[in-house]
Amino acid sequence: MKWKIVVDSGCDFKKIDSLSEGVGFQSVPLTIQIGSEIFVDDEGIDIDQMMDTMYATKTSAGSSCPSPDAFLQAYKGAENVIAMTITSGLSGSHNSALIAKNLLLEENPDVNIHVIDSLSAGGEMDLIVLELNRIMAQDLSFEEVVEAITAYQERTKLLFVLAKVDNLVKNGRLNKLVGKVVGLLNIRMVGQASDEGKLELLQKARGQKKAVIASFDEMVKAGYAGGRVLIAHAKNEKICQQLTEKIHSQFPEAEVIYQETSGLCSFYAEDEGILLGYEIGI
Repeated sequence: MKWKIVVDSGCDFKKIDSLSEGVGFQSVPLTIQIGSEIFVDDEGIDIDQMMDTMYATKTSAGSSCPSPDAFLQAYKGAENVIAMTITSGLSGSHNSALIAKNLLLEENPDVNIHVIDSLSAGGEMDLIVLELNRIMAQDLSFEEVVEAITAYQERTKLLFVLAKVDNLVKNGRLNKLVGKVVGLLNIRMVGQASDEGKLELLQKARGQKKAVIASFDEMVKAGYAGGRVLIAHAKNEKICQQLTEKIHSQFPEAEVIYQETSGLCSFYAEDEGILLGYEIGI
């Protein structure tokens, strides 16, 4: 195999149906622990059961990053490897991926490997993977692919809309009173991934329709001009349709893709939440 894309489950894809010739893809799962139950975020995960367990459990829950060895095994089998992890601002996954890179190079100094800190999750990671697959189909050197995907990452952003914040409250990342207000008043939390890869709140919108308007306004403010959009959603196709209509009202040729969230992204976005990746400056 000439090329391989390796991601952790901060990316929503477990497989890619239209891989370019000579390109492999592998997802390395994080694990989610809720009480005494552990959910491995691979193709066999039951996300509905995981979310039911989380909402029924009063104690805090958390995620664990893959081991360096899990990444090392995923890296093997290709001449050129591009790996990408969920933001290092929220997980130790990126550090594990870097340790595995060094181990791989000790075993096989001739392999080419580059590890990307997405500084993001969900839809933005998904967009970068699709672009990687496209770039790898071209007759480019490893250095040229790295240069191209680095430039592309600078033109992508992440926007999130949360309808529930139970998990954030349980883990002490959000005030309990704010959490109650979100639930009682049908508030949607609209935010983005900051340049440092942290979650940054931008607006609080009352109801989904206002959240759609707020989201689109924030996209345009950030430089959106009709580029590709990928919406990773946790059982909320309606907001995907509403956002698509809003985007097409101003940019009718824009490509908008829907994708269900991974276990990890479902865990953090919660029911009806979205993690929307989009291109800017196009």
